[in-house]
Amino acid sequence: MTGPTGPAPATTEGGAPHANAPSATALEDALSVNAAPTTARAARERAAAASTATGGEGGAAGMSPASDTPGGVGTGPARDGRGGAATSPASGGPGGGGVDGVLAGVVAGRRVWLCDLDGTLVDSFPAHEAAFRQAVAEVVPAALPSFRYADHAGASTAEVAALLTGDREVAGRLARRKQELYRRFVEQGRVRPFPGARRLLGLLAGGGQVAYLVTSGSRGSVERVLTGSALGACFRDVLTADDVPVSKPDPAFYHLACRRWHVDPAEAVVLEDSPHGVASAVGAGLATLHVHTAEPASGAVAVRGLDEIVSLLEMM
Repeated sequence: MTGPTGPAPATTEGGAPHANAPSATALEDALSVNAAPTTARAARERAAAASTATGGEGGAAGMSPASDTPGGVGTGPARDGRGGAATSPASGGPGGGGVDGVLAGVVAGRRVWLCDLDGTLVDSFPAHEAAFRQAVAEVVPAALPSFRYADHAGASTAEVAALLTGDREVAGRLARRKQELYRRFVEQGRVRPFPGARRLLGLLAGGGQVAYLVTSGSRGSVERVLTGSALGACFRDVLTADDVPVSKPDPAFYHLACRRWHVDPAEAVVLEDSPHGVASAVGAGLATLHVHTAEPASGAVAVRGLDEIVSLLEMM
């Protein structure tokens, strides 16, 4: 959703419900869990491969790069521009064959939903891209001709800034400027929920399921988006890039979320929109829905749009 993702030199502004940052011991434990088959580098390579396979996009729409995650509208697997894919396999019906049957099998019995924000629940890609391009033009203009925001979908602002500059001080200035511009765009109303987002979260609450937000965005940016979109009250808690010492696609991001909230991975399902986010969730052993796409990243189930999940839940 940047990715909000990995921590950036962002500040923490108030508003969204959240728990205290995890202790150093908890972070070490979470990171040690990730020592197993999937390393951050391996996850990143899988995400890059998945991105190439789907047309070079992160498949996200607003939440991706860096501290503020971008994700979904823009370029990538064919979209209708508002969260739906232009094409998709034929559907069966809940519990039957086809896409709906597969989707029903994934969500059935899952009491916890771990949701990305940018590009997943809100259409923030255009605002993230505009903010990044302007910041790059101001801080590191030489990097602008080759900068392609979609290549960084799902990563944190801080991570993208570091990759673009190779200099800690310059990266810090770039990340701060990008966040400043993005937050201004949010306050101007340029980031809105995708169709079906509010209905989906309402159905989960009404059905006794718990929704948590797991985003690569900085807390300051995430809180502004949640306030502006009126989605903040839908989540029991929020984990942002400012709370985690790693960035998607590292599985430690989701490992830490599960440990923090005492979530059994077998009882949870993840909503993600980018290969980076999918790699992080799948690497943590979580059932994952890759939304707003017809071509899912490895290990995930494709979902055309949030309305598809809404329709299924209403029939279950």
